[in-house]
Amino acid sequence: MPKLKPGTIVPTREEDEAISRGIAADTDTYELGAADLKHMKKIGRPKAEVTKERITIRLSPDVLESFRATGNGWQTRVDAALRDWLKTHAPR
Repeated sequence: MPKLKPGTIVPTREEDEAISRGIAADTDTYELGAADLKHMKKIGRPKAEVTKERITIRLSPDVLESFRATGNGWQTRVDAALRDWLKTHAPR
């Protein structure tokens, strides 16, 4: 069994059986079999048309702190800020 995140509530055997009965009684759904799950794992996330390149960059602590403070997606916002800067500046 995979390691679970803290706070994860695992259903009891009785609860799991009740869930399975509910799935079986619902005509709009069904349990996936091993073959279905294997197929889904192969599909994965679609490939992006344009992929980004992984790099290492050194930023000033205040710049990094400001972007990180904006939450998830901060690296995308750094990319957008640099892209915007390139509209009016030419790198040397």
